[in-house]
Amino acid sequence: MMTATVSPGAYWSTVVVVAVGCVALCLAARRRPGPWTVRVARVIGLLLFVDALSYSIGLAVQGTWSPKTSLPLALCDIGVLVAALACWWRVPLLVELTYFWGLAGTLQAVLTPDLNAGFPHLVFFQYLTGHLGIVMAALVLVAGMGIRPRPGAVPRVFAITVGYTASVGLIDGLTGSNYMFLRRPPSEWTLLRLLGPWPWYLLSASAVALALFTLLDAPFWPGRRRAAVVAGEGLIAGKGMRR
Repeated sequence: MMTATVSPGAYWSTVVVVAVGCVALCLAARRRPGPWTVRVARVIGLLLFVDALSYSIGLAVQGTWSPKTSLPLALCDIGVLVAALACWWRVPLLVELTYFWGLAGTLQAVLTPDLNAGFPHLVFFQYLTGHLGIVMAALVLVAGMGIRPRPGAVPRVFAITVGYTASVGLIDGLTGSNYMFLRRPPSEWTLLRLLGPWPWYLLSASAVALALFTLLDAPFWPGRRRAAVVAGEGLIAGKGMRR
């Protein structure tokens, strides 16, 4: 949650401006598709990569970098890198991860920010660039450029998420760290408090994630059904012509 040192006005005004810009960009990409959309996506990806790099460099310069707290292992941290790669190369799996992780997870961090630095502190810009950048990347790639999640995207992304979480849990166990709050609950209030005590909130969070992934995938079901019907009709017509 934001502390008293953070100006809510500066934060939310930035969020609103970026949200309006994102909607305008998605509408423009749908109405006037072209090579310019690839360039815009790559600019977003470059900004995300620079944001991730600047965060690590900043911690190192300050002398506060620690393998127990500073590795980019939180889902939002790895999401920044995944979104950057998705914007640059638009690989379907990377786009799916960006879409589901961004709108099911990172968007929550935008709406309930855990931020203790205000404008014009560097951390303020890093937080906003990273989190808003992931959400913008997800919407521009999927809603704007039309790179839609493929059939089976929900179980595929969920399995990757569970596997990644298990890997982070192994690192936590070996190093004594607490990435993704897998070993103990956060000291500050977060949405995890609504999901029960540790370790039960891990199961609750998994169920919520699966439900959100399914909800985010639902808008694409009618299009897949239509595509399946058209494919079936084409197969029947092809058999008839061969006869």
